[in-house]
Amino acid sequence: MKTYLSLYYLLQFCGHSWIFTNMAARFLFFGKDSFTDTFYTIGLVMQACQLLSILELIHPLLSDEQRFLPTFLLVTERLVILFVVISSQEEVQSKCVVCALFFLWNMWDVVRYSYYMLSAVGINYPAVTWLKHTWWIPVYPLSVLTQVYTVYESLPYFESLGTYSFTTSLPIAVSVHFPHILKVYLVILTAGMIYMCSHMLSERKEYLRPKRAKLKAK
Repeated sequence: MKTYLSLYYLLQFCGHSWIFTNMAARFLFFGKDSFTDTFYTIGLVMQACQLLSILELIHPLLSDEQRFLPTFLLVTERLVILFVVISSQEEVQSKCVVCALFFLWNMWDVVRYSYYMLSAVGINYPAVTWLKHTWWIPVYPLSVLTQVYTVYESLPYFESLGTYSFTTSLPIAVSVHFPHILKVYLVILTAGMIYMCSHMLSERKEYLRPKRAKLKAK
């Protein structure tokens, strides 16, 4: 199991590092022009990494480092935004908010996959551990707010094109209007963010408790 986890986290680290480096290099060379074609340039690799992340749903069974519900929320919220909202609407793919979202996702993923990769092989690197428990504080809430804005930007296209909206042919006709489902999802996403922040804050307190105890002992 240790070999599998090590290889998995190494693969994810390499994938997200490539995405982050590619985005940074494109911005340095092309400036703001690189924002609109971010999805067309790195979207395939991003989709591959997020699909691979489905395997993380079984990781709580293999490692004590993760719990199922936080992992489930993190994986599913990204899959919904990436595949349901962004990939299904070409008009959304060219918006700058997609570039901002990918940038925030990878800013955090490079750190957390570094931490998990080192933990899988029994290495505790203090700087990486501190970043894993601290870096999410600005990055994760910003990424969720960016996801909310991405959904908001996509609503007019789902309204006009009728993507995923349908009416059943049952004896009682039921009309499913997908933009309404997305609006409900925004509430769920916000509730999920509150839970995730609470969970990661408790993890951070557990991480800092021994350090504070040492300082008091001195």
